[in-house]
Amino acid sequence: MAEKKVTNQAAIDAANRANANAAQRQSALQAEAAKQQAIVKPIAQKAIPGISALTSGINARIAELSGTAKTGSYNPITGGYTPVQSSQQLVQQSRDILGAITPTEITTGNTAAALYQKALEEANKITFADVPGAVYDTTGTSTGRNSAYDLLLAQFKLYGLEALITPLQNLITDDTSEGELTIMLRETPAYQKRFAANKTRITGGLRALNEAEYLSMEDKYQTIMRNYGLPASYYAKGDLGRQEGFEKLIGFDVSAAELEDRIMTAQKRVIDAPPQVKEALKQFYPDIKDGEILAYTLDPAQGLANIKKKVLAAEIGGAAIGAGLGYKGDTPEATRARAEELARYGVTAETARAGFGAIGGGLERGRQLASIYQQPDYNQAVAEEEIFKLPGQTQAGEKRKKIIGLEKATFGGQTGVTSGALSQNRAGSY
Repeated sequence: MAEKKVTNQAAIDAANRANANAAQRQSALQAEAAKQQAIVKPIAQKAIPGISALTSGINARIAELSGTAKTGSYNPITGGYTPVQSSQQLVQQSRDILGAITPTEITTGNTAAALYQKALEEANKITFADVPGAVYDTTGTSTGRNSAYDLLLAQFKLYGLEALITPLQNLITDDTSEGELTIMLRETPAYQKRFAANKTRITGGLRALNEAEYLSMEDKYQTIMRNYGLPASYYAKGDLGRQEGFEKLIGFDVSAAELEDRIMTAQKRVIDAPPQVKEALKQFYPDIKDGEILAYTLDPAQGLANIKKKVLAAEIGGAAIGAGLGYKGDTPEATRARAEELARYGVTAETARAGFGAIGGGLERGRQLASIYQQPDYNQAVAEEEIFKLPGQTQAGEKRKKIIGLEKATFGGQTGVTSGALSQNRAGSY
């Protein structure tokens, strides 16, 4: 007698797979919770005596204020009294114990406790599907063809992509397996259009993402862009939910963390920065057009490290522009090279603003004095060497001190040039 075919095998298999994945996920979360608990435990054990002493100290202080505090407790073994610690002694004991816990231990403990709680909550949220009972075919017409098709159709319905499957229904034979059907599916033009970034990945030596991984990356990208308030056009959906704006990101294997870093670099360090930063960026890198800063930073063909290098140079240049400084007669290429050089020596946006601000009060006077006393030219580059601690810092400081000394000798101790005021009194491009 032929074995009866199960007509709902696809649903049974799907439920079993879902439960297996859920159990695996729950087990991983529980293991993570146990790991974080093991980190917290020794730190907590160090803190418990201190907390206990503090609680006792508070209770003792309440008793002292109410006039019910005991001076000792009777010891039935010795027949004597054991002195009771005062609230002040207990609080000091608590301070000694808790003070021995280092800031690193406190930070580690707090982080581990938060991760433990999060893992535990996520594990408790996991639910398991009811596995349906087998329904047998009574007509004798059920085939492996329908089983494979129904199984794949059920899987793609979960993602709203069943339209990719239905055209295959009449192309498969009775002995077509699920694996063969999957291969047929991935060769269709509709599928290749929907998951177009996989072709770029394969060409670049990366593996193709499966459907779940691909859609997960799209969801992460969209969440990040929404959180940062990017225009909806960046994550608009087309046919079958295709998001063309994400295809280059997926194709170049841009992680969610890198995408967020790129957006933050564009928004916080350029778009929301003082206008002088954008001015310097435009001067230094004319290939970044007005209004295209965000698109430029989101282009994975532009390396993130190179983008940050350009943004830092623009921040340094913008700081100089904001202080009314510049290199008269120099080309944008030369001033860009100087900004990039300062960045290589460790100058940041913050130190640039402070440094050029310091150079903002007496550089022009320093130039004049150098000319009056026939000393080597005291220019912006010299001032920068001292302020930003570049090679030549010592010699730059000596030049400044020398012209200050000459002016003091001439005008009885008064000078218009100090180490905190070394700038020219004019505006200009950096």
